[in-house]
Amino acid sequence: MRVTKFTHSCLRLEGDGVLVVDPGTFSERSALDGADAVLVTHEHFDHLDVDGLADAVSRRPGMTVYAHPDVLPKLTAFAEAVTTVEPGGEFTAAGFTVHAYGGAHAVIHEDIPRIANLGYLISDGAHSVYTPGDSFTVPEAEVDTLFVPLNAPWMKLSEAIDFVRAVRPGRAYAFHDALLTPAGAKISDGHLERLGGTTYAHVAPGTTID
Repeated sequence: MRVTKFTHSCLRLEGDGVLVVDPGTFSERSALDGADAVLVTHEHFDHLDVDGLADAVSRRPGMTVYAHPDVLPKLTAFAEAVTTVEPGGEFTAAGFTVHAYGGAHAVIHEDIPRIANLGYLISDGAHSVYTPGDSFTVPEAEVDTLFVPLNAPWMKLSEAIDFVRAVRPGRAYAFHDALLTPAGAKISDGHLERLGGTTYAHVAPGTTID
């Protein structure tokens, strides 16, 4: 399995097929080139670029998009390509086994209604990757590689540290990081390196991890 991190929260996984997670408006549309399947954690624009995804589906008719049923109203332009996923569901996408966790976005503020959010545990049979979307949902399974949110309106750094400790992955990488300045990221990175309890790194967009 090869995992490439794109800007903010978009991941591209390559194995027997190509699987892309959360191609949002902050990420590069090239992440979708040649993709066989796409996982959408939730409907927010930084995780779902509807126009970019519609263009990718039109260029690759066999592509399948997986999302929570609540996201369907955003995907009407290519509804025929969409398969709905519920929390607890397991399916195969682009040759990977995927298990969906969670169900709800983290609380931003009590006055803002919560929306659906899925975390995805992705496995090629030898290695697993977990991406939680906008949540700190802990999967009930072993995780080799964890992508941990670094900064968002719905979180604080102590929650990210506790999340890594709870998941206990073999290694962790930062994502959901486009809202931080480089100087701010260094502060958060330092705390996660010291307190997360596992190997941690913050890599630049376009970095591929084997």
